[in-house]
Amino acid sequence: MRAVLTWRDKAEQCIYDLAFKPDGTQLILAAGNRLLVYDTSDGTLLQPLKGHKDTVYCVAYAKDGKRFASGSADKSIIIWTSKLEGILKYTHNDSIQCVSYNPVTHQLASCSSSDFGLWSPEQKSVSKHKSSSKITCCSWTNDGQYLALGMSNGIISIRNKNGEEKVKIERPGGSLSPIWSICWNPSREEHNDILAVADWGQKLSFYQLSGKQIGKDRPLNFDPCCISYFTKGEYILVGGSDKQVSLFTKDGVRLGTVGEQNSWVWTCRVKPDSNYVVVGCQDGTISFYQLIFSTVHGLYKDRYAYRDSMTDVIVQHLITEQKVRIKCRELVKKIAIYKNRLAIQLPEKILIYELYSDDSADMHYRVKEKIVKKFECNLLVVCADHIILCQEKRLQCLSFSGVKEREWQMESLIRYIKVIGGPAGREGLLVGLKNGQILKIFVDNLFAIVLLKQATAVRCLDMSASRNKLAVVDENDTCLVYDIHTKELLFQEPNANSVAWNTQCEDMLCFSGGGYLNIKASTFPVHQQKLQGFVVGYNGSKIFCLHVFSMSAVEVPQSAPMYQYLDRKMFKEAYQIACLGVTDTDWRELAMEALEGLEFETAKKAFTRVQDLRYLELISSIEERKKRGETNNDLFLADVFSYQGKFHEAAKLYKRSGHESLALDMYTDLCMFEYAKDFLGSGDPKETKMLITKQADWARNINEPKAAVEMYVSAGEHAKAIEISGNHGWVDMLIDIARKLDKAEREPLLMCAHYFKKLDSPGYAAETYLKIGDLKSLVQLYVDTKRWDEAFALGEKHPEFKDDIYVPYAQWLAENDRFEEAQKAFHKAGRQGEAVRVLEQLTHNAVVESRFSDAAYYYWMLSMQCLDMAQDPAQKDVMLEKFHHFQHLAELYHGYQTIHRYTEEPFSFDLPETLFNISKFLLHSLTKATPLGISKVNTLFTLAKQSKALGAYKLARHAYDKLRGLQIPARIQKSIELGTLTIRSKPFHDSEELVPLCYRCSTNNPLLNNLGNVCINCRQPFIFSASSYEVLHLVEFYLEEGITDEEAVALIDLEAPRHKREGKWQEITSNNSQTLKLDETIGSIGDDDPFTAKLSFEQGGSEFVPVVVNRSVLRSMSRRDVLIKRWPPPLQWQYFRSLLPDASITMCPSCFQMFHSEDYELLVLQHACCPYCRRRIDDTGP
Repeated sequence: MRAVLTWRDKAEQCIYDLAFKPDGTQLILAAGNRLLVYDTSDGTLLQPLKGHKDTVYCVAYAKDGKRFASGSADKSIIIWTSKLEGILKYTHNDSIQCVSYNPVTHQLASCSSSDFGLWSPEQKSVSKHKSSSKITCCSWTNDGQYLALGMSNGIISIRNKNGEEKVKIERPGGSLSPIWSICWNPSREEHNDILAVADWGQKLSFYQLSGKQIGKDRPLNFDPCCISYFTKGEYILVGGSDKQVSLFTKDGVRLGTVGEQNSWVWTCRVKPDSNYVVVGCQDGTISFYQLIFSTVHGLYKDRYAYRDSMTDVIVQHLITEQKVRIKCRELVKKIAIYKNRLAIQLPEKILIYELYSDDSADMHYRVKEKIVKKFECNLLVVCADHIILCQEKRLQCLSFSGVKEREWQMESLIRYIKVIGGPAGREGLLVGLKNGQILKIFVDNLFAIVLLKQATAVRCLDMSASRNKLAVVDENDTCLVYDIHTKELLFQEPNANSVAWNTQCEDMLCFSGGGYLNIKASTFPVHQQKLQGFVVGYNGSKIFCLHVFSMSAVEVPQSAPMYQYLDRKMFKEAYQIACLGVTDTDWRELAMEALEGLEFETAKKAFTRVQDLRYLELISSIEERKKRGETNNDLFLADVFSYQGKFHEAAKLYKRSGHESLALDMYTDLCMFEYAKDFLGSGDPKETKMLITKQADWARNINEPKAAVEMYVSAGEHAKAIEISGNHGWVDMLIDIARKLDKAEREPLLMCAHYFKKLDSPGYAAETYLKIGDLKSLVQLYVDTKRWDEAFALGEKHPEFKDDIYVPYAQWLAENDRFEEAQKAFHKAGRQGEAVRVLEQLTHNAVVESRFSDAAYYYWMLSMQCLDMAQDPAQKDVMLEKFHHFQHLAELYHGYQTIHRYTEEPFSFDLPETLFNISKFLLHSLTKATPLGISKVNTLFTLAKQSKALGAYKLARHAYDKLRGLQIPARIQKSIELGTLTIRSKPFHDSEELVPLCYRCSTNNPLLNNLGNVCINCRQPFIFSASSYEVLHLVEFYLEEGITDEEAVALIDLEAPRHKREGKWQEITSNNSQTLKLDETIGSIGDDDPFTAKLSFEQGGSEFVPVVVNRSVLRSMSRRDVLIKRWPPPLQWQYFRSLLPDASITMCPSCFQMFHSEDYELLVLQHACCPYCRRRIDDTGP
């Protein structure tokens, strides 16, 4: 540290106090009874301020810079503005000793010999507090909460903002050691408030806010008059009776003298936020100094040691950025560092430290040796076992115990010294002298070796890693590089202030100067980049740079020198530079250049570094080919160019090496078809076609399908063109392709048809199938697209496809719940089995779901299906049996629908007579097993209720009795029990009106007939109406043998006139039947109808004798009286004669069920079809 006088002035009176404006531009001095205002930049007296009548003892500036205050022996305080105008004055009872502004609230503390006052701009009055002793000094804490007062009786009183005492510190010297100056440390980094105290017991002490002393008293050996801190609190200034200002650390360690004066120093202050110090003396002298703190530091490779706060040493690891602080508590004068050694020179001794371990990252130092001796030296160097002291022209080598072992005397001043390594105890030193000599000294050798001598003085030196080259920076800022062995100057560069060789690369050095960093490789031109400071080391890609007081490691890519080597095709040297540290882009460039130069080893290393597997595979394949004996470098280079994207150069090389096909493959793989065509010229048409195909493939892959289709068509690749068009739904393009294709090209046409179907264009698909004559596919198309009418039309022309049409049609109908139509379609397709299965399933479903009307209809259809199948002689008997069974079931379910509706639904629209007839019909029909779904309970319950209602009490009683033996549902249990009881009160007979009459033999049949639905006398089966189930006035008759159905119909249609003739029924008995024959040869007895003449007769026996008629009887019949059931073969037709021609009966031509004509017409109007077989009224067929 050294102090440089900036300016000096002299006032006529003693300078008791001074204060800086907070921005540092002005200085206020208390001189006599005036205030002097100076410009700090050049010491110009700006203005004297008069206001006090007596000596001014103190002055203080507010922290905000708006006002300052002065206190005088005239007992008054004056407040001044920053514009140097007095604005306020107040007084105390005694002379003012000191003033101080609160740094936060700007409250002013003013202290006199007997009291102190607190004033703030907001207050009108000054609050004053008595003091037991004279107050000599005062100071506020950083936060403005407490005010410390120093008194002449040796007591320090710490008060709060209201003036109340909180802490009292009593110094051991008492009034013999009056407190003369106190100051709080302004540092905001300290955890506690620290008060520095200087007393006239010639001691410097430190206290915490609590009153606890920090450390011991430091002796000063003079009477201190003033004490003040630097702005950040790192140093303390103390001035007094020793006529000088001393610089101390914040801990009280003396560092040196700022400036010696001719009289006592009464006041000294530091300019805010600077290293400038102003000193005021008793003789009126004002001195303004700049303090210059020199850098004390040392560097070895990646460890940098430097002085901090004058008494500490910080060792910084430049790579890991770790730091360690060594506290010496004395002024550090010199620092040297080498490998694991650290030497620190203090005023009275030298400390030698060593690392705890050999770990390169270890930062823990311990004291190895102490040399307790005072040395004066310019430079200090440490080795493994020695320290080297440089004093002007002399070098001294001392052991760690302080014994001088060797001494060298130089011809000129030593300007630079550096350890360049070597075995322990035999290290080499590089020494540069002012006269231009450069020497190498070994610490174990008394003789210095002169390396070379140059004309200019040395400022900086460094030797290359292999000790072959020497770099020197001289006093003219020139960097000179020499060959050590030949002493030859290799090159020189201007504007250098320091130089360093790269420790990892022999041919690289860097030097700094003029705000630039210069990197030089070999003899190539210098590469520059901006950098402030001094280069002190160069390791790999890291450059260590010292700027002002901070050392930093700058990562510098070694790109420039690498490219310089690449320009000269020096690939191996470029690789070595790249290893020091370059960017990935530089590595790739090196790899590419080496590859183009066919330097495969270097290229492989570089590509490995950037992890480019593609190029590594290329290099590997080229090396394999070289092993197999290939030597054509043009071909290798062509492969390299093609990988790099230099396709035209690659094509030229391929052509030159006779491999045109490789060039063509390259262009086509890259889809550069125009270039390929140019390269091919007017070559082979096959090659051209191949090119077009590949171009189409490329167009397809890059999502240009339309272009691809056109190219495929022109190349004759119809299948691919069709596939793309189909996948993109381009029907128009498909049509064009299909129409251009010849019908012999079956496969592409079939593909077209497939896509037409897929794209919902069946018309074009049909056109295509017709073009190639594929009728089967056409049928399948119609079926798949549900174009049934067209399919049926095609089936008519080509019956062989009938199955292919009707079976899918039936399945489609079935899938769409059109089972009846499906059954018909199966039937039409000749799939009788499927037709029957569909009907059986429909029937079963209808029964399970209690849709008995549907069940009856399906059973009727089943019976007709069976009748159709009975035409096959092999199945005739079985099918006829099934026919009769299904016909019977159809009649039962048709009747039971009404019963079910009556018992299950809340309202019934059927007449009681109808319900009575149906339930009686069912009761007589259900003599054996009861079909699924038909409830005997419901039937008997209906019969019982309707019988009772109509007066058939006997039958009702029978029905109730039968119900008692059956399981009755709970819902009708009570009704049946009630009916069973109430029927007992009724007569035990049936109403005569309800008794059925046999129209053949005119016998009244009982309501409860054990034989079933036949006459108990003549066994003639009753014929019931299919709606009201009344017995119809019909008698079935049979034709005499030999009369065909056609003849019989013709005879009936004749309607011959009737004659009165005698006729007689003649009974003929044969082995297995009895027949009644009307013999017309017998004379007439007056009846004019030969059929009815003898119908009423008594018959004995239990066999049924049918009515058989001959031709003459048939001729006598009227067409309107005869009803014919025209069954298809193998069944015979059935003939019925109405015995009451006036009561009209209608027979359905489809199901042959009989109805009263009125009932039938009403039902047809209601349902628009036959209620039994559901034949539409507009259907003219049977």
